[in-house]
Amino acid sequence: MRKIRFASIYLFTLSVVFFVLGTYTELHFITLISKIKHQSSGYQEYLHLVFFLSGFLALCSIYFAEKMEVKILSQANYALQNQIIKGERTEEALRKSREKNKYLYAEAKHAEKVYRSLLHSSADAIVVYDLEGRAGYISPVFTQIFGWTLEELKGKQIPFLPEFERESTMAIIKDLVEQGTPCHGFETKRYTKDGRLLEVSISASRYDDHKGKPAGTLVILRDISEKKKIEAYMQYVERMEAVGTLAGGIAHDFNNLMMGMLGNISLILYDIEPSHLHYEKLKNVEKLIQSGSKLTKQLLGYARKGKYEVKSIDLNQIVKGNSETFGRTRKNITIHREFAQGLHPVKADESQIEQVLINLFINAADAMPDGGDLFLQTMNVTHREMKNKSYDPKPGNYVLLRVADKGTGMDKKTIERIFEPFFTTKEMGRGSGLGLASVYGIVKGHGGYIDVDSKKGYGTTFIIYLPVSNQSVQKTVKTYERIIKGNETVMLVDDEGVVIDVGVQLLKKLGYNVLEAGNGKEAIRVFSEKSDKVDMVILDMIMPDIGGGEVYDRIKEIDPKVKVLLSSGYSIDGQATDILERGCNGFIQKPFNMEAMSKKIREILNKN
Repeated sequence: MRKIRFASIYLFTLSVVFFVLGTYTELHFITLISKIKHQSSGYQEYLHLVFFLSGFLALCSIYFAEKMEVKILSQANYALQNQIIKGERTEEALRKSREKNKYLYAEAKHAEKVYRSLLHSSADAIVVYDLEGRAGYISPVFTQIFGWTLEELKGKQIPFLPEFERESTMAIIKDLVEQGTPCHGFETKRYTKDGRLLEVSISASRYDDHKGKPAGTLVILRDISEKKKIEAYMQYVERMEAVGTLAGGIAHDFNNLMMGMLGNISLILYDIEPSHLHYEKLKNVEKLIQSGSKLTKQLLGYARKGKYEVKSIDLNQIVKGNSETFGRTRKNITIHREFAQGLHPVKADESQIEQVLINLFINAADAMPDGGDLFLQTMNVTHREMKNKSYDPKPGNYVLLRVADKGTGMDKKTIERIFEPFFTTKEMGRGSGLGLASVYGIVKGHGGYIDVDSKKGYGTTFIIYLPVSNQSVQKTVKTYERIIKGNETVMLVDDEGVVIDVGVQLLKKLGYNVLEAGNGKEAIRVFSEKSDKVDMVILDMIMPDIGGGEVYDRIKEIDPKVKVLLSSGYSIDGQATDILERGCNGFIQKPFNMEAMSKKIREILNKN
């Protein structure tokens, strides 16, 4: 365009130059001709000058017309260039917009995949509803838990709301849909497709569409049925623990009272001949007191405070012996035994395990009044085989004992209460309600677990797991009780006046010199003053001011060689075991008679 302009200007300039030169030359010729003719030139001489001028003017017109055209074309070209630039910019913007939209679409698809993956992989059931409560999406876990599939429910309301939960549920849904109020951890119940009622925890929120208007709700349902079972079990355990603490305290105090009774009966029997008029009656009273002590053993068993002598035992041998004895008394019961070969030993109190067996045998026999079959089985198991329990077993090896009958069985409500103390389904006078309660306490006290499975009309099965002992089985040697006297000095420490009174008399009858102390502080004072004279201390474990454990440590500091016999209305568990592990010489359970006392004292004093 610039070259065209330059050429146009150049030609126009030449035209002007030629026009000026031509005009000048022409005028010069006309002037010369006029001088030659000596007359003025006529219009004829100037006519071609006029034509020449007209041509020049036409040339100028053409030039300026061309200039205007060039200007117009230049402006059009500029406008076109601007249009092209704008078009290129628009095209670039469209390209970027397409790329951005493509990126956003890819991101949206990725986000959708992520959200779907989250919904699919969630351990909880998820449902997406519209505002009318129709299901638009349900997760695979929902199908696993409740049974319905997406094809069955899409566009429909889910028929799993129990009528008794409708009012509370609809109130929450109303707040959620109308106000957008989210719901967190709402515990309720929902039906499954097959009619089961589940405990669920619901969390829900409302979501909006792209215009910001409410579009539906997202609901998360968590199956908490197992959690509720565990909570109920823990509440049951806590309740049992509380009752057990009460029962243990009662048994402890009752044992102290029976200690006074049994001790006085022993003193009277010691002073009279078997031919005495009241001897047999007194022996009967002694037996009744000992029967009463069995009742407290059951209470202590329930309270997990009934273990007296813990050692490694062969469960097969104990089950076999006790079942044979039981079979002789209940001949209408056929006993089937299946004992594992190479059964691991368990660390337990043999008498307590026998109590468990007898209670279970009696329970089975009562469920089969017309006779039946009793199945006994033992086997070695590990904690990995104890699956789907309401408890979490400690890792390790266990011995399993299964006691099953084909009796009347129990319903669910009865099963929930069978281990409660004083609960019984038997008629008045036929049961104390402590049998299975003591079974539960004894098993728990041995670090074991107990399960029960029963169905009305189909019998009952009890399964007990006891931890395996790493020690070999210790054989029991039975000895006959007889009174053995001595002449050493014994200090008796107890905060119960009745126990001190009868204990001092028993010891004196046995020939011992006796020192006494009514509490822990007095025991420490008396022993510190006369430690050189004391051969043995009989020490109560539970005292109000200073307990038996601290008293034991203090007197051992004074004389490390002194012999100590622990005495308690509780058992060898807990604090007594701790003291025995620190070097205490023995343990005796209240109530005890003169024979048991004399035997235990001599057993300790005669040891080097």
